[in-house]
Amino acid sequence: MKTTFLTIAILLFSLTVFAQEKNKKINMEVDGKCEMCKMRIEKAALGVKGVKYALWDIPSHQLSMVIDERKTDPMKIKTALVEVGHDTKELKATDEAYANVHPCCKYRENDTDDSDTH
Repeated sequence: MKTTFLTIAILLFSLTVFAQEKNKKINMEVDGKCEMCKMRIEKAALGVKGVKYALWDIPSHQLSMVIDERKTDPMKIKTALVEVGHDTKELKATDEAYANVHPCCKYRENDTDDSDTH
């Protein structure tokens, strides 16, 4: 009886520990400058399997996310971001991907906050 109770207690404790490690909050810097960039960055991040929440802040360039670590990792998200033309600290968008962003979103030439204009 003690062995059965102890086994069940250990199993429940193990399940609780694994469930808590599933979701993780992460932040990363992503270059951009306006509301159009915000929509593109958030859409790209949310398009990665395992990203549950994404919010990009224009002034700070910080992308805050909640991810399921069992399904994705930060490098997969950064890869998705550079594919839509936005640089991160570790990865830079190709010239072709950057050329496809709207002209007002050209953050490499002018890094001002244009969120009030669109």
